[in-house]
Amino acid sequence: MILALEVSTTSAKALLYNAAANRVEQVVSEPYGAQAWPEKIAGGLHDPRVVAGCAFKLGHFLCDDIPAGSIEAIAVCGTFHSILAAGFPHKGGAMEPLTSTYTWMSPAAEGVTARLRKDKRWTDAYYRRTGCMVHALYPAFQLLHLSETGFDFRNTRIMSESGYLFYRLTGKHHETACTNSGGGLINLKTRGWDEETLAFAGLRNENMGTLSDYRSPVPLSREGALLLGLQEGIPVLPSYPDGALNQTGAGALGKGIMTFSMGTSAALRLSTEEPLVSDTHSTWCYLSPSAYLAGAAVSGACNCVDWTKSALFPLTPYAEIEREKPDYRNMPYFLPFVFGERCPGWNDNRRGGFYALSSSHTQRDMYYSVLEGVLFNLYQCYETLTSTAGEPEQIQLSGGILNSPHWKEMCASLFGRDIHCAKIPHVSLIGGAVLAMEVCGYIDKKENYKIEINEIIHPAMDEHDILIKRYKKYLEYYMLNC
Repeated sequence: MILALEVSTTSAKALLYNAAANRVEQVVSEPYGAQAWPEKIAGGLHDPRVVAGCAFKLGHFLCDDIPAGSIEAIAVCGTFHSILAAGFPHKGGAMEPLTSTYTWMSPAAEGVTARLRKDKRWTDAYYRRTGCMVHALYPAFQLLHLSETGFDFRNTRIMSESGYLFYRLTGKHHETACTNSGGGLINLKTRGWDEETLAFAGLRNENMGTLSDYRSPVPLSREGALLLGLQEGIPVLPSYPDGALNQTGAGALGKGIMTFSMGTSAALRLSTEEPLVSDTHSTWCYLSPSAYLAGAAVSGACNCVDWTKSALFPLTPYAEIEREKPDYRNMPYFLPFVFGERCPGWNDNRRGGFYALSSSHTQRDMYYSVLEGVLFNLYQCYETLTSTAGEPEQIQLSGGILNSPHWKEMCASLFGRDIHCAKIPHVSLIGGAVLAMEVCGYIDKKENYKIEINEIIHPAMDEHDILIKRYKKYLEYYMLNC
């Protein structure tokens, strides 16, 4: 058995994977609850102790029901964008968090990034070194915000949230370059800490963890064994982020497969052998467990849909809202920036809204325009990404969108090509298990892991023409909203 633990933006998860039988045995998840948020959720801060404790509880629960000695390895999963500072408040004791975790939802660095983006030369140089745009979601700028507001980094260690989880399990402060490339802290060419970025934020290499990878696991410590109800010494893999593990668990580390994951936020990703950045700064490039990931992400996806349902249909099930097929010719337009903008414009302060809304429109028209607006934002990203990387051979769709027949059909028709649906729950946790299977010798290499496609959605080309015409009008409203 392999145990995979994940700390995501809003919940902790744990998975048991039977490596010999190549199947998931059990998955549990739990929202963090109000106690994990030291401020309102809009502040985007976690209490790392509560978040880690939730993951340990779920892991212990799963391990209670299996024979002793069954766990062969432990994989740790997190997010691409999280950061906290830790230190030693007690001499000879363990490191403890000195700050909350700053997640990608935190707006704290918006003032810093708005100022820095005015320097076009610096912004371009930073983007080309790190693959990250100057934007408030990136931990590099959250650290700069802390520095500018008086936080003293002397005698502290900088950790990703999943890096803190790994530390609690092993007593070692190890990080992966993959996770921290999504923090804007890694140089794409050297694959090490970006010295210029660290210096800019007032940090040194001594503040950062030892960079390692999944091929160098660390034994589960005595404290970690107590937290999970396991024996000491089980190999624990350093933490990897959900986006990269999604690519791994989807069997898409090879060339030509684009993954399109639609959760709270959404992302398009392509595996590449070399760093790939855009002249317009519209996309990002991070490290993957193999080489590189070129992609684009948006802040508004299923969270926009949930917000719309809460506002317009608070007591109506989703299936009832979507009982009728949308009439694309009679919908308003929606800019899905309720939670700000990431790609392609990276405008922290951009906000969403309805356009061309009239008294003839119904609540259902507004609802479907939100689904459409999310896809239009992603299609912007797709156009930019493929102009640099080329068209993918296959697009794999996963996430909450698969629960909506009309939405996934709208997606295929807009993109004008077949969409391959892989209904694999918790694919990032499976990605962690895949890395562990390679370490334990169950597979030769992670790139060989493949998945079963459950469904192929074919585009309706007559609807494609309508949607592309509406997309062009959406772009006009997008430019007005700059």
